[in-house]
Amino acid sequence: MARFEVKLPKMGESVAEATIISWLKNVGDKVEQDDAIVEIATDKVDSEVPSEVDGIISEIFFEADAVVKVGETIAIIETLNEEGSTPKIEEPLFEVVQDDAKLETESKGEHKGENTLIEKHSTSGKFLSPLVRNIANTEGVSMEELEAIVGTGKDDRVTKNDILGYLESGRNVILKEEGAYNQPAVEKKELTKNTVPVSVNGGDEIIEMSRMGKLIAHHMVASVQTSAHVQSFIEVDVTNIVKWRDRVKDAFFAREGEKITYTPIFMQAVANAIKEFPMINISVDGDKIIKRKAINLGMAAALADGNLIVPVIKNADQLNLVGMTKAVNNLAKRAREGKLNPDDIQGGTYTVTNVGSFGSVFGTPIINQPQVAILALGSVRKVPAVIETPEGDFIGIRHKMFISHSYDHRVVNGALGGMFIKFIKENLEAWDVNAAF
Repeated sequence: MARFEVKLPKMGESVAEATIISWLKNVGDKVEQDDAIVEIATDKVDSEVPSEVDGIISEIFFEADAVVKVGETIAIIETLNEEGSTPKIEEPLFEVVQDDAKLETESKGEHKGENTLIEKHSTSGKFLSPLVRNIANTEGVSMEELEAIVGTGKDDRVTKNDILGYLESGRNVILKEEGAYNQPAVEKKELTKNTVPVSVNGGDEIIEMSRMGKLIAHHMVASVQTSAHVQSFIEVDVTNIVKWRDRVKDAFFAREGEKITYTPIFMQAVANAIKEFPMINISVDGDKIIKRKAINLGMAAALADGNLIVPVIKNADQLNLVGMTKAVNNLAKRAREGKLNPDDIQGGTYTVTNVGSFGSVFGTPIINQPQVAILALGSVRKVPAVIETPEGDFIGIRHKMFISHSYDHRVVNGALGGMFIKFIKENLEAWDVNAAF
């Protein structure tokens, strides 16, 4: 019999922690290898952590809504002994579901400066965990203050870290007064360092940001503060690609069982450009530059709730057009269905986002850290254009699009940023309309 430590797995290069959503197994439950035991969430994806061994869960170290760092032990599994008998369960550090009545009894009259017991649900209906309520009772935090704290847990719950951060900040929150509401002051760990209070009046509606929305916002602000963003734009004539796709799409589907869109064609062009300009495929670590060997293309995909997620096509430069099409379609489908796993969103070295899918002509995307560049694909439009021929110039209808390149000017200068998208333009415009697939 042995004690096996279940650790929070690594879920991506830029992911250092995750939130425990819920335990799927409890202390005393028997588990088999590959059984899911806990559901976790990061700013990028929700997933389950499977057991690596057969045994019985003897200890659980974190309750729901706790924020855990990668590599931390979250539970102990007692593996079966050689005879296959059930191991003895030791007293756990704490149960997942704590005794609310006990916590409330311990809170009454025994905590400094607190006379009002915090209820299980706030006045707005927000659930407050036993741990958060215990801290609030101990520190004299009122229900009105708890309502004003920005929660980062599942369904925007206030977590232990949220309330401790509020206490450490000097309880710097502006409360509801006379029917008006002011947003809480935000410390540097929140979306911005200085937030101007916003008054809400009349029929205005207050909508809490989702957990993923708050984390994405935090990462976007951090990226702007980290990288010196510069943009380059270029217009591309994709008429040959449009004609080629119209010609082959039915045969392509009949042979491969996949619909071919413009996206895999553009992704393949980006992968080829990275091979030509490898210093765009880097990361910055202090004063050092890390040149990536693999070309792993992140592909921003929209979720049902409006948020974005960036699944990664690994070794994209090694895929032909059919392989790229299948990879793009597979990741997009699983992103929409919420079936991505942590491995699908880690290891990206360069990101492409298709703003054209929403009708935008071009955009200025924010770099996905720790990468140093990101490309935005604009919508493909029919436009009048000057066509040069040996007989002279004339006006014709062409299919064109803009591509926008945001890059980190600390390490990518304008020449490299511009040459990179110029290479993509030339690659796409040279497409053979009669090519096979």
